[in-house]
Amino acid sequence: MDAPAVLVLGIGNLLWADEGFGVRAVEEFHRRFEVPENVRVMDGGTQGVYLVQYIREADILIVFDAVDYGLPPGTLKRVEGEEVPKFLGAKKISLHQTGFQEVLAMAEMLGDYPDHLLLIGVQPVELDDYGGSLRPEVKAQIDPAIDTALAFLKDHGVSVTPRGDALGEDNTIASLEMTLGRYEAGRPAEDEAFRHGDNRVLASEGWRGPEDFDAEMTRLVHTAAEQS
Repeated sequence: MDAPAVLVLGIGNLLWADEGFGVRAVEEFHRRFEVPENVRVMDGGTQGVYLVQYIREADILIVFDAVDYGLPPGTLKRVEGEEVPKFLGAKKISLHQTGFQEVLAMAEMLGDYPDHLLLIGVQPVELDDYGGSLRPEVKAQIDPAIDTALAFLKDHGVSVTPRGDALGEDNTIASLEMTLGRYEAGRPAEDEAFRHGDNRVLASEGWRGPEDFDAEMTRLVHTAAEQS
């Protein structure tokens, strides 16, 4: 009997704080474990429907993600089988979740759907922090999330091997420029960059909108036309 095709997938957007949980979890899984040829470990990011072929090829699918379960922030929850699409679409946290629900529907419509499907999700603490990293409560759930994935794989007869030494950060399956260390170290201080689209932009004396918005738009259009 052929070994099942396994896909361990992390999805999410690293740029929006806890939205990056799925990618950070799959990065860490890759750093710490070697997998056999029948197992693919993948950063799915926000690729949405571009992931459909990988889903179609998988007999066993494990997804790490940030999910709005309506639970206390930082809570880890596993969902299995037919329940997974319901939670991926329960509330639109970001564009990638709706896209991934569509990916599953497309795979099913095309007749290739995983035999076993597990969603390992964490309830976000903070999403509206552009350029932010995982909050401590969410980052603390990476190890338990990986343990959950390992147990699921073991239950289905799939073995992975701990690396003698975890890979260095530069041996990432994700973007080299977005490794956790670079991402967190390179972020501007809060007083140098607005992070939340907060009211300081509008309330400060440093910026004022035009007194006559329509007149200003007309002026800009005419200026652009003259320069073209």
